[in-house]
Amino acid sequence: MPVDVSSEITILRPRDAVAGFSADPDNAPAWYVNIKAVEWKSPRPLAVGSKLAFIATFLGRRLAYTYSVSEFVPGERMVMQTSEGPFPMETTYLWETVPDGTRMVLRNRGAPAGFSKAVAPFLVLAMGRANRKDLLRLKGILEGRA
Repeated sequence: MPVDVSSEITILRPRDAVAGFSADPDNAPAWYVNIKAVEWKSPRPLAVGSKLAFIATFLGRRLAYTYSVSEFVPGERMVMQTSEGPFPMETTYLWETVPDGTRMVLRNRGAPAGFSKAVAPFLVLAMGRANRKDLLRLKGILEGRA
């Protein structure tokens, strides 16, 4: 079963502010509940081809993986991919100006293998819950309520 989880939120800030903060890997531990650290594996600034090592926890397990940025249009779209481990994943950020600020979409999709394949329906629920928490945390930070 392929996993495809998409969550969105409206943040009462201009698109450049939302995209600038959320696309900066150094800010990921501030708004992603499960990300504990990010290490640049390629030179700054962020661009297509940038490599970023993440340390995270998910469902009580420590995860270490490296994302490669496959698309980056500042202020519009960012796509990162990892092919490591039992759960290759693609993460997409989309930003769109709306009348009351910025709509941000956070999408994770992948094709679990091995044991992860058997628990994919559970992973979809857990990832959706985590994504919603992350977006609410981002909203709080950017709207000055965190």
